[in-house]
Amino acid sequence: MLSRQHDPIIAIATAPGRGSVGIVRISGRGLMPFCRALFGRDLLPRQASYLPFHDTDGSVIDQGLALFFQGPHSFTGEDVLELQGHGGPVVLQLLVARCLGLAAQADAQTRRPLLPGLRLAQPGEFSERAFLNDKLDLAQAEAIADLIDASTSAAARGASQSLTGVFSRRIHAVKDALIHLRMLVEATLDFPEEEIDFLQKADAQGQLDHILSSLQLVLQEARQGALLREGIRVVIAGQPNAGKSSLLNALAGAELAIVTPIPGTTRDKVEQTIQIEGVPIHVVDTAGLRESEDVVEQMGIARAWDAIAGADVVLFLHDLSRQNAPEYIAHDADIARTIAEKCPSSIPVLEVWNKSDASTVPVPETGIVLSAKTLNGLETLRQALLRAAGWQGAQTGTFIARERHLQALRKARDHAELAAVHLQGTASHLDLMAEELRLAHTALSEITGEFTSDDLLGVIFSKFCIGK
Repeated sequence: MLSRQHDPIIAIATAPGRGSVGIVRISGRGLMPFCRALFGRDLLPRQASYLPFHDTDGSVIDQGLALFFQGPHSFTGEDVLELQGHGGPVVLQLLVARCLGLAAQADAQTRRPLLPGLRLAQPGEFSERAFLNDKLDLAQAEAIADLIDASTSAAARGASQSLTGVFSRRIHAVKDALIHLRMLVEATLDFPEEEIDFLQKADAQGQLDHILSSLQLVLQEARQGALLREGIRVVIAGQPNAGKSSLLNALAGAELAIVTPIPGTTRDKVEQTIQIEGVPIHVVDTAGLRESEDVVEQMGIARAWDAIAGADVVLFLHDLSRQNAPEYIAHDADIARTIAEKCPSSIPVLEVWNKSDASTVPVPETGIVLSAKTLNGLETLRQALLRAAGWQGAQTGTFIARERHLQALRKARDHAELAAVHLQGTASHLDLMAEELRLAHTALSEITGEFTSDDLLGVIFSKFCIGK
């Protein structure tokens, strides 16, 4: 992708399908001669012009608005032309074909192609050019895709915060503090004969403590942002007829899963995404866990165990109405042991006691007691899910974050902690401290894109929409 970054590109910028408005976007250098050939006149920058879009034979394909943004004052930093017409897919494809054909025609004055090399844009290529031309840093560019993909209003607001640079400014503030401390360490290394102890006089320990506390705070906020983006995967597990499908329906507020008194009704995973306080919760209903001779049910149970092993949170659902049955209690204990074997200790397992409306046994002292039928206790479960995920509530200025951002922040924190260890050592340890500070700085720069491999850029932007 990077090797072709100077080619002019074109794409339909609106979503596939029919709509009232559709947009074709072109980005490249020196688009005005192309605009002149397409419309028969120059376009004034940043002013909308209503005019017909003609085909090669002079017939009118559509009528709409043409907007010209002269680089570097555009989204990509290059000249950008947007054609806004009616949103029929055939109309937009005709406009793209017309532009591709016109681009290859010779300019009447220069005898050269009007827009040599114009080609269809790859996914995310407009945003990639905005990044490469310093219109956005990498965290802001990623926020564009996150804003488009946001599944909740809170996630959309978080992505908007990142797009406006809230996350990037937090990273830059820590980087500036690192740069200042690196300067002091390098000065001490360069002038060891000086009587003045640069590090002690400048309170290097205090500066490093501040950097560590800032990194920890940003990491904590980024975890919240990652929850808004990714959500958590919650798997409901338990014996047949414990009320797993009823609980899924209650959480979703809709009849998504079939509910019957017949054991083994659910034979495959049923998934639904809900939101609690803006956090996406991906709830998975699974087949009842038991011994079965039914081949189809066995496949469903195997998939249930796979889902449990890949969960962020497991809801182990118990049936209060059967708590006097020794066989049922024994099988619950077997399931609990298997869950403990299959799930890492870091995965929370919430004990949930269902059918409180139909039970006469004493209420357990631990776990969450509810009725999926009457919805009593459902709000307690919702709040428990948020706590298990580590959600601390949306705050003003909460920004969206990705897993790669969390990894980079953890790496920066680890290197800064090693730098603190070397600071307590002898003067011979200053070289090691300087290196750890440099590595912490590099890790933070990976977030905003100052030090990022072309391979990583290809992976990030290839997941964007075409035309964005």
